[in-house]
Amino acid sequence: MIDTIEKEDPVISEEEAAQYDRQIRLWGLDAQKRLRGSRVLLAGLGGLGAEVAKNLILAGVKGLTLLDHEQVSEESCRAQFLVPVTAQGQNRAKASLERAQNLNPMVEVHADPDRVEDKPDDFFLQFDAVCLIGCSRDLMVRVDQLCSQRNIKVFCGDVYGYYGYMFCNLGQEHNYVEEKLKVVKPTRDSNDGPEAKKAKVDLNETTMVKKTASFCTLKEALEVDWTSEKAKAGLKRTPVDYFLLHVLLKFRRDEGRDPDPQSFSGDGQLLRQIRDDVLEALAVRSDLLNDDFISYCFSEMSPVCAVMGGVLGQEVVKATAWSTTLDQTKHLSNLCTGRFYAQIQVFFLSVFHQIIYISSCSTSHEMHLLYLLPLSFNPFSQRIKNSLEKIGIFFFF
Repeated sequence: MIDTIEKEDPVISEEEAAQYDRQIRLWGLDAQKRLRGSRVLLAGLGGLGAEVAKNLILAGVKGLTLLDHEQVSEESCRAQFLVPVTAQGQNRAKASLERAQNLNPMVEVHADPDRVEDKPDDFFLQFDAVCLIGCSRDLMVRVDQLCSQRNIKVFCGDVYGYYGYMFCNLGQEHNYVEEKLKVVKPTRDSNDGPEAKKAKVDLNETTMVKKTASFCTLKEALEVDWTSEKAKAGLKRTPVDYFLLHVLLKFRRDEGRDPDPQSFSGDGQLLRQIRDDVLEALAVRSDLLNDDFISYCFSEMSPVCAVMGGVLGQEVVKATAWSTTLDQTKHLSNLCTGRFYAQIQVFFLSVFHQIIYISSCSTSHEMHLLYLLPLSFNPFSQRIKNSLEKIGIFFFF
């Protein structure tokens, strides 16, 4: 067993400093060094996996391992821009290697054609962050529990047609720094009336506040007791996409694949039956998820992969590069909108319903999906950028 990860002190060369000049100006040299010293495992090289790989490579991690045992198919070529159209029949990880490496020669990109399910526990412990895309529920729960015990950051995500989700677990005690406007207290000898004695907010000055958040495990997130009073109270604030995720993960486990557009009629019937079984097993209303979802959860949509890949890639970068000490976060104060946001634990994207559901981590170890904030946006226009920046998601690569 590997107890610790041996890491050398990362050094930024002059060539790398020139390559990452924009990023260093954005978040500082120390953050880039930490990112440059990070090794990431990316399992699953579909359309979403290609987007995440691109973002991590351009950001400048030390090493990225592409793990995928699937072969390149006509379907995967539609959303996966790292594989050439002439590579059909080849292993997806190996076929993606050349274009991925060409994005940034300074990053060590490796291709592994093995099945992620066959990898022993020790394999995952050599990375600073593990990103699982398109994996089964059982595998994600296994890797999440394993890595959380060793302080290894875990990210899970997927895209099903017009739907997408992201989950991350950074541990029970994750420290981060939040920038807030400075509150100016009035002086005691003020004689200008009651208004002068009230505390005021200085819009021109901010202060850094160190906070600690607790992330729940994926197993806890998926095994909520919906018969409890607290869960029932939060049911109205829980997006239907959470229950849709249960349906799609069960379809994958039962059928060993995802819904196939070529078998739309048959798979549609299976999805309805699985929907009924899942909602009954969770002890929630049978009308929470109507039949409309069936028409919008087949295949991978490139625009959805791009949005989810941007969100997921940014969260990996934030977790591996940004420190929690106050003196090392000064470069974050002007990040796009002038705010530094905590890590996001749960992210749902529903393009068809034109809604984003966000759950930021909290100090409670309760299931975080119960505290979701809906934000309306149009994903195929400029409005998406403004909507995402309001909740601290920025496309900076």
